[in-house]
Amino acid sequence: MDREDNEGAVATDEEAVVEAAPEDQAEAAADGTSAPVDEADLLCALQCILFVAGEPLPVDRIAQTVGREVTDVPRLCDRLNEHLSGQGLHVVQLAGGYALATRPEFADYVQRLLEPEPERLSIQALETLAIIAYRQPITRPEVDALRGVNSGGVVTSLLEKGLIRIMGRKDAPGRPFLLETTAHFLSSFGLGDLSDLPRVDLPEIGANADQPRMLGEALEELAITQEEGPSEPE
Repeated sequence: MDREDNEGAVATDEEAVVEAAPEDQAEAAADGTSAPVDEADLLCALQCILFVAGEPLPVDRIAQTVGREVTDVPRLCDRLNEHLSGQGLHVVQLAGGYALATRPEFADYVQRLLEPEPERLSIQALETLAIIAYRQPITRPEVDALRGVNSGGVVTSLLEKGLIRIMGRKDAPGRPFLLETTAHFLSSFGLGDLSDLPRVDLPEIGANADQPRMLGEALEELAITQEEGPSEPE
């Protein structure tokens, strides 16, 4: 083979490589992988998905979406916070995940936009929610025993608002439903997880006259975390 043939063969091989590249990219897109991106683009992508999520995104969901390891997510969120320094939004850790939220110093402006002010949780609802939050999982009859009144209507309302959920049945006569709080409850009260609840020791169910006092303390502590919110979900 002469020199011209060799050059032609090389050119043909190079063209084949160039032509194969789009196919490789399409194949990568089909199986969910993508070419490496620089960190600036990655932070922009992270900001976008947190913005559109509407609720705290779990770490594993973030990692899957941006194509990074789970262990990389906290660092990326910290880097995004640095990038957002001096702006009206920041990344917060809520309900075991991450969310994009307005900074507290601009809360008044947001509140003006959302006027009229949404209705807050009633005392009865907050009282019932406090019992479930501190004693979960708990049955409705046990909630009734602590409150001293029938809580059926309040429990139904809290279920409809997504602040509590049914997580199973208790192995007891009648097999009553067991109630627990939700991730929406955590984010509504600005809590990362249940360990962030104010420390309050409720009495044992069926205990004596100390119940109302202890319950009142739990209600007061939980109401402190509700300052400036939460509002009743629409």
